[in-house]
Amino acid sequence: MEEHLRSLTTELRNEKTLNIDSVNTMEIISAINKEDFKVAAAVQEVLPEVETVVEWACESLKKGGRLIYIGAGTSGRLGVLDAVECPRLSAHRLIGCWE
Repeated sequence: MEEHLRSLTTELRNEKTLNIDSVNTMEIISAINKEDFKVAAAVQEVLPEVETVVEWACESLKKGGRLIYIGAGTSGRLGVLDAVECPRLSAHRLIGCWE
């Protein structure tokens, strides 16, 4: 497991933004915007898998199941935020956890 975690790149420093604290505002927002485009492209590559997961979650919820968000740092907090914005589900069916 630890070896697998070491292979993940999501928590590494981004080489393209190492100097973000020493450039002007336009360079900062341009760098962020450029990196943000990579997210949409990456999601587009796995849309069929995303569709499957969404359909599984919907079916589970329709049958009284739960949806549990788990994350760390900002992504975890955003999962919790998303969970609390689903007022149609009771608290025990939509759970957000983060570290």
